[in-house]
Amino acid sequence: MNPLRFFLASIVMLFHLPQFFKNRGLPYFDNSPIFNKGTEAVYVFFVLSGYLIIRLLYIEKIKTSSINIRNFYMRRVLRIFPLYFFVLISGLFYYNYFLDLIGISFETNYNLVELLTLYIFFLPNVASNLYHPGGALEVLWSIGIEEQFYLFIAPLFLFLNKRYLIPFFSIFTVGYFLLIATNIFPFLSDFDFFYFYFSVGGIASILDIKYGLGKRFNQISKFSILILFIGFFTTDLIQFSIESYNHLFGLILFPLLVLTISNNPIFIIKSKIVNYLGKISYGIYMYHAFAINFIGFLALKMNSKFNISTAAMMVVSFVLVFLTTIAAAHLSFKFFEQKFIRLKKYFR
Repeated sequence: MNPLRFFLASIVMLFHLPQFFKNRGLPYFDNSPIFNKGTEAVYVFFVLSGYLIIRLLYIEKIKTSSINIRNFYMRRVLRIFPLYFFVLISGLFYYNYFLDLIGISFETNYNLVELLTLYIFFLPNVASNLYHPGGALEVLWSIGIEEQFYLFIAPLFLFLNKRYLIPFFSIFTVGYFLLIATNIFPFLSDFDFFYFYFSVGGIASILDIKYGLGKRFNQISKFSILILFIGFFTTDLIQFSIESYNHLFGLILFPLLVLTISNNPIFIIKSKIVNYLGKISYGIYMYHAFAINFIGFLALKMNSKFNISTAAMMVVSFVLVFLTTIAAAHLSFKFFEQKFIRLKKYFR
């Protein structure tokens, strides 16, 4: 799973980097489809998260006939909260004070108390849509969606008999998708409340545990799913003009991909570096906007003082953003996040 995580985090970086450079009048390139799939990469993260979390809950339900709610939430808190609130505080300082301090204008059109309330109570998707507080803060929208899903998934497993889980998730996924597709409640799409990606990942996970679904795929079907997934992110051949069709396609392809790489995959990426980069992908996702800002402002200074070719500027900037992001994620994981991750052992 780690190589997939790194791939998805990289797609998100490739999505945001040209946007920042374009807004600042710097050379940018976004003509390749892979530069425009950042949102879809986040949706795959949702499916993957639903697959893994619901898998753990389902196994616990089978073994104990119950769910330890306290332990579940403490594990989530220890993994997500430290970095979430660190980025939140850093982002607020950066956009409200630091940019002004170095003479860069940035408009903040929000009440700080209202914004903080939304972020503290895990509604960053609402805050991002309403206020656009800056890229480093706006990336938190997906973490909020994930936390919102966790709020009801553990109690659901606690109170619902395990034989009703697949029917429930199936009805929920189809019903929720229809709500989005018909746009009966526009705010669901406006604020990106796309919970069906988590639930469809959960369906795939339970079916895999109960019936060995992933093991039923032969090599041809696995290869076809991988090719389709790669084609989806690297070409425009699979793109629908109606957004709900894109969601429907993702609801089918993304869980199939997760099943494919979870059960006797066609090939295994054994590179320690790639696997480690996947391990720190949460930090890569959370820090990349800061890296883009830092390298972007450095590029502005360099562009004004030196006659650098457009191609050289783009290549160097892209490489520096990736290296800076990875360095920040590594240091964060080693010296900050791991201190909290180690505590998870007390809540197994």
